[in-house]
Amino acid sequence: MNRSIIKIGSTDTKSVIEIQKIVGATPDGIFGPKTQRLVAAWQSENYLVADGVVGPKTMEAMGILDTDNQSANFTPQFRTPNGLVIERNYLPKGEYIEEDYKIQNEYIFLHHTAGSSNPYRTIRNWGNDTRGRIATEFVLGGQDFKTGTDEYDGVMLQAFPEGCQGWHLGRTGSLYMSKHSVAIELNSFGFLDDDFKNYVGQKAHESQICTLDEPFKKRIHWHKYSDKQIEALRKWILWVADRDHIDIYKGLIEWIKKEGPTKAFDFHQDAYDGKVKGLLTHTNVRKGKMDCFPQPELIDMLLSL
Repeated sequence: MNRSIIKIGSTDTKSVIEIQKIVGATPDGIFGPKTQRLVAAWQSENYLVADGVVGPKTMEAMGILDTDNQSANFTPQFRTPNGLVIERNYLPKGEYIEEDYKIQNEYIFLHHTAGSSNPYRTIRNWGNDTRGRIATEFVLGGQDFKTGTDEYDGVMLQAFPEGCQGWHLGRTGSLYMSKHSVAIELNSFGFLDDDFKNYVGQKAHESQICTLDEPFKKRIHWHKYSDKQIEALRKWILWVADRDHIDIYKGLIEWIKKEGPTKAFDFHQDAYDGKVKGLLTHTNVRKGKMDCFPQPELIDMLLSL
């Protein structure tokens, strides 16, 4: 987003919609009094001047201001050769790792957010937290956990420019792997209890429940990945593999064929040590993580690649 001020009467529909998604307004592209009130409330919650006007400071706090994006060559979204539309929604400067050279990725990691369906909110939270430069390059929106609505379903965002990096693995046996991996977060709450509630006590809409044939990480009920998420993820894996020259058949897909889905998605010591360069999940390198799970539709997609 550029540095122009967005306020009541603004005609930059795309920017207004982006702001409305962040503050919880109806994304109709009209900056009216309701949007102004919600912007002011958001500003107050984030220790900004609550004037309902979106200037550079508010844009930066929202994670939608990037001064490098002012060149004529910048486009807010792009389409991959296999048809996946990706929107650039960059974190503020300093919230991701920039090097003097382009980082060459050798690993692909799948994560899920353990949070809401809104990918814009995921990136905004990364920009506003105090944990440092923790992020993945890509975030994939999903269906609403409580209602099943699909406002953000299949929406793919890029959180920082290609060649940069974010810390996303935590402690593993290989710092090299952490610095040379590209990753995606799927918006999903993850495991559910026997009453189909997530870890914060919210009950899942019936359309959002996946029940496995056998437990994974001692859990049988999970927040379901949507059809749109799985299809977008398929295109993304193939495109990133080509972009970064990564062999996606090493790691997860290889283990699914040899060990079955449940064991394939679990911890692997060689992966933890950084010895498996290919397609992996966070659970492959962290024993305590309750991350991506072997949903049958996801397995079918991976085996179809």
